[in-house]
Amino acid sequence: MFGYVTVCEPELKMKDFRKYKAYYCGLCRVLKEKYGFSGQMTLTYDMTFAIILLTSLYESETREEQHRCKIHPVKKQMMLRNEITEYAADMNVLLAYYHMKDDWIDEKKVSGFVGMGMLKRKAGKIISKYPRQSRAIRRSLSELSKCEKENSMDLDKTAGCFGKLMEEFFVYKKDVWEQTLRRLGFFLGKFIYIMDAYDDLDSDLEKNCYNPLRKIWQQKDYEEQIRTLLCMMIAECSAEFEKLPCLLDVDILRNILYDGVWNRYKAIQKKKKEGKEQNDVKKSL
Repeated sequence: MFGYVTVCEPELKMKDFRKYKAYYCGLCRVLKEKYGFSGQMTLTYDMTFAIILLTSLYESETREEQHRCKIHPVKKQMMLRNEITEYAADMNVLLAYYHMKDDWIDEKKVSGFVGMGMLKRKAGKIISKYPRQSRAIRRSLSELSKCEKENSMDLDKTAGCFGKLMEEFFVYKKDVWEQTLRRLGFFLGKFIYIMDAYDDLDSDLEKNCYNPLRKIWQQKDYEEQIRTLLCMMIAECSAEFEKLPCLLDVDILRNILYDGVWNRYKAIQKKKKEGKEQNDVKKSL
């Protein structure tokens, strides 16, 4: 994931924000213990949402710990961890490994080659442990890579590739909640993909890189189309979430789905507004 599925801190109670950070720090701790520094380098806030969601759904027994770390060497930090944290750490590393592998194969990025080498042995163990998720990630990224090579402007198809990847990740167990979790993950994945394309568009246009929004960005109602698409995806995702019997930390989860996922969008809009105002001032001069 790309750093879009986070909390909206101003709208969250302090006790809930501290708990959210404790889950995040717990994931960081598990990544360090299981995969060392290279594992910690894959850490993102997005995965915290999955941990809290699945912990709430399955009411996993969670233990509280206190540890110092390189970021907080003086004061011990509260950390929450459970079996879901272990699973999320494995998926975090697996996603990072395949992403870096694709970067090397498709674009010959040195960073991708180095990162892939660092995680290869660790990822191999995860692949053996979670073959279903591994196959889905590999297949989805392969389909996405094919779309990019074909310069596909079919946004539904390209976003759907990432949606399929995410839906498999959210299926922690094949049980009565499987289909709901699949749909939640699928629409969240499409939201993330579209948001990432929207975020990167200016840079991709400047560098002449692939972006599935190239076809519509010059249309008069481009901004309206993007907002409508994002609203549709997160509305579908939230509708599936509300079907789940989540009671624990439900305020944190709703904060993320109804407010936090829009943090980056608001930042982009603010930047565009400031840029427009600066251009207007220059023209007036």
